[in-house]
Amino acid sequence: MAAERSGFRRAVITGASSGIGEAFARALAAAGSDLILVARREERLQALGRSLVQAHHVRAEALRADLARREEVERLAETLASREDVDLLVNNAGFGILGGFAGADYGRQLDMVEVHDVAAMRLCRAVLPRMQENRRGAIINMASIAAFIPMPKNAVYCASKAFLVAFSRVLALEAHRFGVRVQALCPGFTKSEFHDEPSLSQTARRLVPGFMWMSAEEVVRESLRALERDRVVCVPGRINRWMVLLAQTPLGRRARQLAADREMLRDS
Repeated sequence: MAAERSGFRRAVITGASSGIGEAFARALAAAGSDLILVARREERLQALGRSLVQAHHVRAEALRADLARREEVERLAETLASREDVDLLVNNAGFGILGGFAGADYGRQLDMVEVHDVAAMRLCRAVLPRMQENRRGAIINMASIAAFIPMPKNAVYCASKAFLVAFSRVLALEAHRFGVRVQALCPGFTKSEFHDEPSLSQTARRLVPGFMWMSAEEVVRESLRALERDRVVCVPGRINRWMVLLAQTPLGRRARQLAADREMLRDS
């Protein structure tokens, strides 16, 4: 197990109550890492923590925080900055909504930027000085293949994930000489509660064939393997990697424009 060989003493995971965050928690606990689990749903966090303590004899602490609220992010950041043994941060919390930017709920779009980018940046700032001082540690920022494949009705989601890729790349350059690794994890369609949002669920089920979906556990395994190899941008799954490559070609750009035109005509 990658976490065991890397020797993570305590991992912080945001959005840990389900999906990829929960899969990270289970994988890291199985490898012997103590955990700080962060999400809005405290009861689910507590239940997950109890199950991991019982199964793997690790320590698990549940911290409730709404990362769209800056005062709660700040409280969490202060807590993490005071801990000396945090050597893995997984900025996993996030959500998506589907809709053209001009007509979408602007408050929800701002919340997305707060959760994906502002909170992730603040938590990195909280833990990175100690990691660099200790000359050990790692940060995984949850991006998406959407960072490389701009699609209609996902303007803010794609942009917020592209920010995380660029931010992680530069952070990796800065932190490398201190022995700290940084990764932008860019999964594609993943079986999780992320797609329970009604507009996302309907679109995904209608358009995405079954072979394109990965399990959360598969995503986590590839992420931890890539982290071992010091790979800064991790796109798990061969199909997802081909999609990212195709998206950069003239054919891929033309296909996106046709898809956008079709979506706009259907909504008009």
